[in-house]
Amino acid sequence: MPAAASRTLWILLAWGAAVQAQPLTFGHDIAPIIYRSCAPCHRPGEAAPFPLLSYADVHKRAQQIAAVTHSRYMPPWLPEEGYGEFQDEQRLSDAEIRTIADWVAQGAPEGDRGDAVPPAALNSEWQLGTPDLVLEAPAPYLLAASGTDQYWNFVFRPDLTASRFVRAVEIRPGERRVVHHANLLVDRLGNAHQQEIAPGKGFGGMDVTLLRSPFDPDGHLLFWKPGAPPPVEPDGFAWRLDPGNELVLNTHMHPSGKPEEVRPAIGLYFTDKPQTHFPLLVQLENDQALDIPPGVADFPVKDDFELPMDVSVLAVYPHAHYLGKLLEAYATLPGGSRKWLIRIPNWDPAWQAVYQLRQPLLLPKGSVISMRYHYDNSAANVRNPNSPPKRVQAGNQTTDEMAHLWLQLLPAGSGDRRRELQEAVLRHRLQKNPSDFETNFNLGAVMLSRLNAQGAVGVLEAAVRAKPDQPEARNMLGLALATTGRATEAIGQYQAALRLRPEYAAARFNLANTLVKAGRLDDAVEQYRKALEVYPNDPQAKQRLALALRMRARELAGEDKWEEAAARDRELVELTPEDAAAHNDYGIVLARLGKRADAVAEFDRALAIDPGNEAVKANREQALQGR
Repeated sequence: MPAAASRTLWILLAWGAAVQAQPLTFGHDIAPIIYRSCAPCHRPGEAAPFPLLSYADVHKRAQQIAAVTHSRYMPPWLPEEGYGEFQDEQRLSDAEIRTIADWVAQGAPEGDRGDAVPPAALNSEWQLGTPDLVLEAPAPYLLAASGTDQYWNFVFRPDLTASRFVRAVEIRPGERRVVHHANLLVDRLGNAHQQEIAPGKGFGGMDVTLLRSPFDPDGHLLFWKPGAPPPVEPDGFAWRLDPGNELVLNTHMHPSGKPEEVRPAIGLYFTDKPQTHFPLLVQLENDQALDIPPGVADFPVKDDFELPMDVSVLAVYPHAHYLGKLLEAYATLPGGSRKWLIRIPNWDPAWQAVYQLRQPLLLPKGSVISMRYHYDNSAANVRNPNSPPKRVQAGNQTTDEMAHLWLQLLPAGSGDRRRELQEAVLRHRLQKNPSDFETNFNLGAVMLSRLNAQGAVGVLEAAVRAKPDQPEARNMLGLALATTGRATEAIGQYQAALRLRPEYAAARFNLANTLVKAGRLDDAVEQYRKALEVYPNDPQAKQRLALALRMRARELAGEDKWEEAAARDRELVELTPEDAAAHNDYGIVLARLGKRADAVAEFDRALAIDPGNEAVKANREQALQGR
């Protein structure tokens, strides 16, 4: 036992000499504390090195438990009391710590065994019961026996045929002893697999770059750490998972001394209750200020963001690396009073977590959310990865640093107001780094979604300058240009996107739409066909192709080019066999070509679909009479 723990134990034993007369037992007094605050990690399959699921387990380590709870080393809980109230707090009260100490001093009696029944969740493979859908990583990751911490991203591709609402996610990270924490990300564009080193193998890196849809920005912190219960979304907060979406599990692992295979799985729990509340993940950060000289014991970093609307704070996720010491976040209300979001006086990245507020915290418009982080790059910092200390800057490696504060904010009012808040956040970030690709891209996309295409063009052009090889940025710029009437430039951007990614169906679809508006119907038909080669059942592409075919057929008919018009109409009826108007149009063209029997057959097909259509009946009669 460590010397500090031994000294604490002697204090506890001396304290226990004056224990109250009331006898304490494991079953009645200790088991509820252990099962709530210790057993979620201390059970088979979890990260803790030994179980605490029975009286025998706890009795064997009773003195050690008393020592580590008295010092508050265990259970690990970073936030300081009185600076925010959170769900599932693992902090023990003074009374609970005293109860454990008194019980040990009394000889750690067992009591009635019937009082100490572990919760069912502690004995279940899945804490929330059998999932509606289980996804397993296609291949394991081989973690080396030694070396630096590793970050690996596992890509999951759910085979959904319809959109579903997800009320809960339970993450089973694989070999829990070596997995420090994991974040689950939703890739709405379904491009994550393109970053894999090989199909199904995943890819490395701490920061995952996923282009976000401006129409559906991230709103949930899907986080796993050892012992944490999987969060269940309240009614109205379930998030949508669509066909074609991909899931990325960003996993932080540390070597165990022997090679390990890590193969995570994800359990999804669905609900029929759709989303009616739309939170947004907002990040405060100031990595640009992170340039910490060696030996500096207090290096401050800050960021401030003024709210453009009333919001409720639902969750807080602070993040720094090994030099982080004091992490604070608070809101200053318009009247000058302060509301604390979180305060961590002794940051330890080993125990980082997402902290769900016990009750939503309402902040009015004009409130300023502040991030105040302090870093210790001195030799006195026991977690300093460098000895002697070295200069440390921002970066993705654990030996680099970060200054991030994620907040889950719910805009006040009805409906989905995320994009209004998101635009303000992105403008705030752009002030600090005007040439950042991701910020320019996302801001342009949000402005475009808010019908400010003219303003979107400039920031999307900045995104393309920053990363000219990003097809998504060129496609989005094309949309903005097309919306402002600059069709020729838009077509050029779509074509550039397709040169970079020929299978990019969205860019091809947008190119076809712009070609239609430019009057280039044959070119548009060709692009719609190519888009359907990638997604054969896309209803929008089919509909737009049908419209282009109809427009082209009528244009050709107006020019008395009846054979070419017939070819277009024939393709149209093959594409839309249940469209009475398409059969009618084809019949008219066939009649003009003198193919009266074929024309009557097409009119009959139209009438079988729409029996009361008088115009079709008149066309049929004329064809029969040879007029």
